[in-house]
Amino acid sequence: MKLHVRYEGDDDPKKCTARKLARFDLAELHRSTRATPYGVVLNPHAEQALSPADKDESQKLVALDCSWESAGKALFEMPGVHRALPFLVAANPVNYGRPFQLNTVEAFAAGLCILGERAHAEEILSKFNWGKTFLDLNEEPLRRYADCDDSSEVVAVQQEYLDAGESNSSGE
Repeated sequence: MKLHVRYEGDDDPKKCTARKLARFDLAELHRSTRATPYGVVLNPHAEQALSPADKDESQKLVALDCSWESAGKALFEMPGVHRALPFLVAANPVNYGRPFQLNTVEAFAAGLCILGERAHAEEILSKFNWGKTFLDLNEEPLRRYADCDDSSEVVAVQQEYLDAGESNSSGE
C-alpha cells in the first residue's frame, strides 16, 4: 500500500515523522490538496471508523501532517474515502500515553495494521527508536480492530476500551 501525506509543514521539522518517512522513500509528501491523490484518508473528523472492509477502497493511504493545534476539519478536505482511526494510545515522545494523539507515522502504522499490513507497519515504525513501543502499547486493540468485519464492529470494540478507561478512572 502506498503512503501519501498532505504536508502542511507547520510543526518542528526535526520531529516531523512524515518528512523522515519521505527521506527513506516510505511516503510521498504533497504540499497542496490538489496534488494529494485519492485514497483512504485518515481523518479524525470522519463519520466512519477505519476497518478491514476499507482495504478494497484504494491502494493508497493518505494522512495529513500538521500540528494538532491546526488540525481542524477544513484541513481534511481532500479527495478520498475518509475514515477515523479508533482508540489507540500514542507512543511518540511528544504525546506519549495520550489517546487519539497519534503522529503521522503512528497513524499510518495503525491504518496498515487494521488493513492487514502489519509487516508494512513494522517497516515504517522501525525508523523511529520508539516505533516498536507503539505496537507494544496497542497490540491488543490493533489485533482486535484488524479482526473486525466493518466499521460498526470497530466502533463496538473501541467502545469497550473507552468504557474500561472510564471505569478505571472512576475507581471502580
